[in-house]
Amino acid sequence: MEKSNQRYFSFVDLMGLEQRYRAAFVNSLSGFKSVALIGTKDANGQTNLAIFNSFVHIGANPPYIGFISRPDSVDRHTLSNIMETGFYTINHINESIFRQAHQTSARYPKEVSEFDATHLTPEYKLGFKAPFVKESMIQMGVQFKEKMMISTNNTILVIGQINQVYFPNDCLCGDGFLDIEKAKTITCVGLDSYHKTERLARLTYAKADREVSIAQLGYIE
Repeated sequence: MEKSNQRYFSFVDLMGLEQRYRAAFVNSLSGFKSVALIGTKDANGQTNLAIFNSFVHIGANPPYIGFISRPDSVDRHTLSNIMETGFYTINHINESIFRQAHQTSARYPKEVSEFDATHLTPEYKLGFKAPFVKESMIQMGVQFKEKMMISTNNTILVIGQINQVYFPNDCLCGDGFLDIEKAKTITCVGLDSYHKTERLARLTYAKADREVSIAQLGYIE
């Protein structure tokens, strides 16, 4: 009998894995993910910076973005700051800061700012109440809109409205496409594997009566 080159895990197998091993494995299954830094500040002005890889597009009209926060059974400084002030920033991670970004996942006490601990620079723009990461090439200022409890595993979906966006001059295309690869935005797999990207192609809008073709990027000068 020919030997298969695939392994198989059932649900029972997955639940029988050692906890950290299972976390690493299951976190890898969703593939390449968005990874970014969320910047917040509490009501007393104490800043916080934390890496997240659970972002999801919610809608474009109006522009909403979401992320998943783990259960608040322990201190979640990002979540508590958002609930206090209603504002936060989402900052793309690039090749030059991914080590510092990863370091923000360490459990610092609330009185220690991850900006200071990782030597990243808080930046305030146009009166927005939460700090951006100066070293990030693509930055969003977000206003909290809704918190939804996911009863299946007690995680929390946080939905926010994008009120401000900053990006490099040469990354915007004529049809609105933002070339985040040109801005050196990176991606991740699992909890600790960071990757650069390489575009295969941008394709035309799919229609049933024709094959897709290569679309032109057409940057705005």
